[in-house]
Amino acid sequence: MSVAETARAFIAAINAHDTARIAALMSENHVFVDSLGARIVGRAVMESGWRAYFELCPDYWVRIEREFTDGAEVALFGEAGGTIHGQKWCIPAAWLARTETDQVREWWVFADNKPVYDILAAQDEADSIDEQG
Repeated sequence: MSVAETARAFIAAINAHDTARIAALMSENHVFVDSLGARIVGRAVMESGWRAYFELCPDYWVRIEREFTDGAEVALFGEAGGTIHGQKWCIPAAWLARTETDQVREWWVFADNKPVYDILAAQDEADSIDEQG
């Protein structure tokens, strides 16, 4: 697969919520970097992370509008969205995939996740009120 094909296959697996396929497309030492710069290393850890994210956001999706390839890297631009705690969200986003041997070695996310954080904060507040009863 080309670099772009590898990245597109990774996104197709994400959109299908196919954690086994996502894991197969990650290198053993895969690095995930979120929009706040937090780094998570390892295929097994990330497979579990994707599974948990799909539980939180059962209709998560990624839509790519443009891509640019440079060597073993591809930059992707589009949007992501889904539903968390009954609240729909959609944000512009970009991703950087660094690949090796038909696998994603690094997956970087660039997005303003404030709408997602607001949904999570509102749910945390509602949960806290319910607990105080």
